[in-house]
Amino acid sequence: MLGWRRLRFTLTVSVLFGLFLGLLSETATIIVVSRAVLVGFSAMLVFGLFEQWPRRLPRWLSRSALQVIGVAAIIPFSALFAYWLTTGGNTRIATEEKRTMGYAMLTVTGLLFAPWIAVGAMLKQRDTFAREQALAFELEKSELERQALDARMRLLQAQVEPHFLFNTLANIQALVDAGSPQASKVLASLVAYLRAAVPRLHESTTTFGDELELVHAYLELMQMRMPDRLQFTLNVDQTARNLQCPPMTLLTLVENAVRHGIDPSEEGGRIDIEVVHRNDRCLIRVRDTGVGLHATSQGLGTGLSTLRERLQLNFGGDAQLRLMEVEPHGVCAEIDLPARERRA
Repeated sequence: MLGWRRLRFTLTVSVLFGLFLGLLSETATIIVVSRAVLVGFSAMLVFGLFEQWPRRLPRWLSRSALQVIGVAAIIPFSALFAYWLTTGGNTRIATEEKRTMGYAMLTVTGLLFAPWIAVGAMLKQRDTFAREQALAFELEKSELERQALDARMRLLQAQVEPHFLFNTLANIQALVDAGSPQASKVLASLVAYLRAAVPRLHESTTTFGDELELVHAYLELMQMRMPDRLQFTLNVDQTARNLQCPPMTLLTLVENAVRHGIDPSEEGGRIDIEVVHRNDRCLIRVRDTGVGLHATSQGLGTGLSTLRERLQLNFGGDAQLRLMEVEPHGVCAEIDLPARERRA
């Protein structure tokens, strides 16, 4: 009602009208301007009053119409009060021609312009309100989209957990079925590994350093299962260890290489893991010398398909997952994603 912008606007307009009327009057300009300011502020107060009061209006009367009517109705009375105040309490306006003309000019000018100014102010208010509503809607939409994205990420994460666990338990079962003396030892290592790995499955982000610890533990488990058929190497830039990484990203690539590359091969093979940090990009490369893409003919599989979707949700189109055939046999999986420091 008495905001600074509204006060400033009313004062500016009133002074301008007062200066204009002062050119047409023999009265001192400061007096004419003072009268115009009094009328202007009276109209502003009525406009603001009916903006909030009464709280409820009859259905046939809109608040905007009430404001315009109120502004128009207050003009003659505020002009009369301005003359009374600036003439020392003299109310004999009708008996003095000059004062009558001055009062009429002030009243008519106010009636001609004040309602239209009020209408313009209301239109501006509605436009501002519409913009604020649109902004609030966009913010709410963004929040809902973020919540939907989080829900989708949790769903994909939930798909990764059983996929990884069932694959690992299947490896243990193979050892048991084969009567391998390594079964008990591998199972004990698996239990220790899962105690460290499972809590991390529920994290929204992790680091390459944490991922590498899990990958190393996983490969040691697999190496215990097939000691003569699996070798691996890890080559990681030290600057990449603290970079942000979606959970299970590197592990999914390695597990896919073991399950679809090394395990089906009679000779086994080697898995080379490389993480390179280049400026604002990070390149993950997992290369195996297994049976290759054509031998498996299983496409991406559940793990890689889910990983690709999780990368899309995390990084949009700024992250890519590529699979390439390696000669004479094997597969190279690469992920190129933005290098982001993990937030504390």
